[in-house]
Amino acid sequence: MRGTVSSRRSSGGWHDRQATGPEQSTAPRIDPHFPFMNTRHQHETLAPAAWINAAWDRSAAKLRRTSRRIGDTFPHVSKNGRYDAAPVHWWTAGFWPGLLWLVYRETHDDALRALAESCERQLDRTIVEFDDLYHDVGFMWSLTAVARYKLLGADDSRRRSLLAASLLASRFNLRGRFLRAWNEDRVGWAIIDSLMNLPILYWASERLGDPRFKYIAMAHADTALRHFVRDDGSCRHIVSFDPVTGDFIEALGGQGESPDSAWSRGSAWALYGFTLSYKYTGEVRYLEAASRVAHFFVSHLPADLVPYWDFRAPVTAETPRDSSAGACAASGLLELASLAPTPDAALFQNAAVALLRALDTQCGAWDADEEGLLRMGTGHVPEGQNINVSLIYGDYFFVEALAKLRGQRELFW
Repeated sequence: MRGTVSSRRSSGGWHDRQATGPEQSTAPRIDPHFPFMNTRHQHETLAPAAWINAAWDRSAAKLRRTSRRIGDTFPHVSKNGRYDAAPVHWWTAGFWPGLLWLVYRETHDDALRALAESCERQLDRTIVEFDDLYHDVGFMWSLTAVARYKLLGADDSRRRSLLAASLLASRFNLRGRFLRAWNEDRVGWAIIDSLMNLPILYWASERLGDPRFKYIAMAHADTALRHFVRDDGSCRHIVSFDPVTGDFIEALGGQGESPDSAWSRGSAWALYGFTLSYKYTGEVRYLEAASRVAHFFVSHLPADLVPYWDFRAPVTAETPRDSSAGACAASGLLELASLAPTPDAALFQNAAVALLRALDTQCGAWDADEEGLLRMGTGHVPEGQNINVSLIYGDYFFVEALAKLRGQRELFW
């Protein structure tokens, strides 16, 4: 069973530090005087139902239209207005069927269900071939098999989900207490993204009544808290460990500008990932970590609220934004708002809504010649890949966040 907040709090309150964190946080705090952070009038919502429903309807209608061309393929990035078809083993393979399930849950559109089920079956091939599977199995099967099991109770989806959890657990390095991110020669590398893959391990423990999956997830989360999250709430992307001894070797820049920078989507992974670890375990150190990262993320947003690709990159007229980081952070902030104590809960809720509305008005691709929902997504600046495009995971988190604002509380994670 999931832990509760009260079962894990110390007598000093939720702000008390755990052994894995620094004694005193230096994270910047969200300015409560920002217009969208004003909590003096808590009954005044920043998310009027008319806007929520209009944004949802626009998104759902567009996804339906797009599904007639995309079908049961695996889109990753939209270029020249059309989504590509990535390989079935690619890390983003779960996001399109996840989007289909989000809309199906509201509409019971059997055409969308059939496409999502076909995508899930195609993923079986990657299990057999295996060599191309990495830590991303949580991304791939949480939004396909776990989603279908939660919605329809399908036994074959339950089995696929448990197998995926077993594959992820097999990547655990006992000495270093981390999940190995990739294959080939990078045997000691762990990345911040993996925090979003942990929920399938927590879910497996709950379904089986077997704590081993949960222990692995918590061990990795603790390592991420110790080695990835800085005192100010910013995050590293990659950390290299000695795979034999487990000792820390170095931090690497990865998709950020440098090892000392603050890649914005990495911050979003951490914000949401630690929130989910807290939701499953009730361990207050994860709530505190999520809050610390959230304050850093929101306090570093530009005036128009659309995040730059790296919060520490020099800002010029050409500096890329990343709507996918904003969408993931917004959905994570909504989840965090449902778990955090006051006044942070109201701050996080208001920040999430303001961020979503900024993404809708400034990045929304609502014209007919673009299949993606959000423009201004950024994949990998250091390698010059997928800059200022629509990204399928940005679209997923945007729609997931809208579903939360419409009252949906069940997560596929």
